[in-house]
Amino acid sequence: MTFASNLLFRLSAMMFLQFFIWGAWYTSIAVYMTELGMKDLTHWPYTVNPIAAILAPFFLGLIADRYFATEKVLGVLHLAGGVILFTTPQVSHSPALFILLLLAYNLCYMPTLGLANSLAFHHIENQEKQFPVIRVFGTIGWIVAGLFISFVLGKITGRMAESTPLPLYTAGAASLLLGMFSFSLPHTPPKGAGEKVSMRSIAGLDALQTLGSRPFYVFLICSFLICIPLAAYYNFTQLYLKASGFENIAGTQTLGQMSEVVFMLLMPLFFARLGVKKMLLLGMLAWVVRYALFAAGAPGSVTWMIITGIALHGICYDFFFVTGQIYVDKKSNEKIRGQAQGFLVLVTYGLGMLIGAQIAGMTYNGFLQGAEALTAQQWQSFWWLPAGFALAVLAVFGLLFNEKDH
Repeated sequence: MTFASNLLFRLSAMMFLQFFIWGAWYTSIAVYMTELGMKDLTHWPYTVNPIAAILAPFFLGLIADRYFATEKVLGVLHLAGGVILFTTPQVSHSPALFILLLLAYNLCYMPTLGLANSLAFHHIENQEKQFPVIRVFGTIGWIVAGLFISFVLGKITGRMAESTPLPLYTAGAASLLLGMFSFSLPHTPPKGAGEKVSMRSIAGLDALQTLGSRPFYVFLICSFLICIPLAAYYNFTQLYLKASGFENIAGTQTLGQMSEVVFMLLMPLFFARLGVKKMLLLGMLAWVVRYALFAAGAPGSVTWMIITGIALHGICYDFFFVTGQIYVDKKSNEKIRGQAQGFLVLVTYGLGMLIGAQIAGMTYNGFLQGAEALTAQQWQSFWWLPAGFALAVLAVFGLLFNEKDH
């Protein structure tokens, strides 16, 4: 094996484990919490996650980018995260402590997303050709995690593995493995060593000042707004699947990541034919259609509607999030590129998802009102709400965004 192929293998393995960890617990934690009697608190894991996403750029800018080698920070954070994940089920008797440990874990995990990307970019020569090949192994890792939980752990235990602490233990074991593996990754010195840093630059406000224009502000505001209804999918789809009679919940949700791989490969073709605005509009429209399918399929638990809604994830994610990242990259220069991407993450995965998780949680609890689960009719009403919100944002974006003005 040549040095180049060995490097790509190691970086791909890093990315595989990075997203295997996330996929192992993120798609099943609400089911487990419901089993523990925390049915009205299931939105909190999806609240602490964006809180950590908001704080991650500050950790990276103030500490990781200035003082320590990337691979060492990556290793320490994953080792600490693994210990926390193994500890979390032990405090399930205390909901507050359970959620606080999930917050502590996410504070360890979310900075590693940026660290893994920056480490990979530092060691490859052709980012446009090599990085997608490395990054797709992250999506494969998420898929393998879901299939492992539903079909391997489920078969071993003879019950729905998602309702047990096994997904957390699986993610913890993978986190410890990646933590140890990280120390064998190529040395990556801190890129900001010796440089002055400001809170404005870390938060991305300098980049915002440079990129500021009417179409960019429209894009930014609509990206923030669309993430509010989006948060409902990540939190409540697993509970909706359980209520609809699905048993292999984590495995079923991997259909979304499978479609993500397909549409990721097709994106260059769509870009050439459609352009940024139509791509973003299609991404937003896919979210509207997904929620409409969930709502329409709820009363009769119509399997094909639910499965189609999940399978739309490739368009939902790639056409909106990935297209948005590319749009920001194209409008940025080398000096502000990192800040601009960090600011987009803060606005979408951070603020948008944070507010969305709380609104979705309050809405769900409003329907629940002390019952054990929502009825089919309540699920239908629940899903029409994010569908309508997403449709409104789609209309505003379609009317106000004009990339030719940029």
